[in-house]
Amino acid sequence: MSLRLILMRHAKSSWGDPTQDDHQRPLNGRGRRSAEAIGNWLRAENIMPDQMLVSSAARTKETSERLDMEAEKTVLDALYLASPGIMLEILKRASGQCVLMLGHNPGTAWLARDLVAKPPQHPRFADYPTCATLVVDFDIAQWDDLKPGTGTVVDFVTPRELDGT
Repeated sequence: MSLRLILMRHAKSSWGDPTQDDHQRPLNGRGRRSAEAIGNWLRAENIMPDQMLVSSAARTKETSERLDMEAEKTVLDALYLASPGIMLEILKRASGQCVLMLGHNPGTAWLARDLVAKPPQHPRFADYPTCATLVVDFDIAQWDDLKPGTGTVVDFVTPRELDGT
């Protein structure tokens, strides 16, 4: 049996209001288009989560909405700017067969690096740009058995590859 993780960084956010609290920043136009493009790509590749774990920040919640996925969604304050260790702890409590985790950098990039046995040959994997998405499989029956360095990369994609944004 295997489990699948879709590990995604939020789409590009707006810096239009310098007085706005970081947690409340929405997506900008490019971010909205990018999230929709990634959602379309996931559907086209038949990579459909049954559970979504989403940071409570406005930009991550908006990204999840624009993906337009039919999945149980849990919004978690603990994922806001979370370290890879916290993200791993949260993932180990997941219940879905295919889980989409939506967070922030640097935690998302570091978790991606830590989870895979062999990183993808992609020039943007190390810096994990906005809305970058890693699909990784684990040969485990439950998330609690997850160990770093055991994931097999299925794909890694950035929105620029899909829609030029």
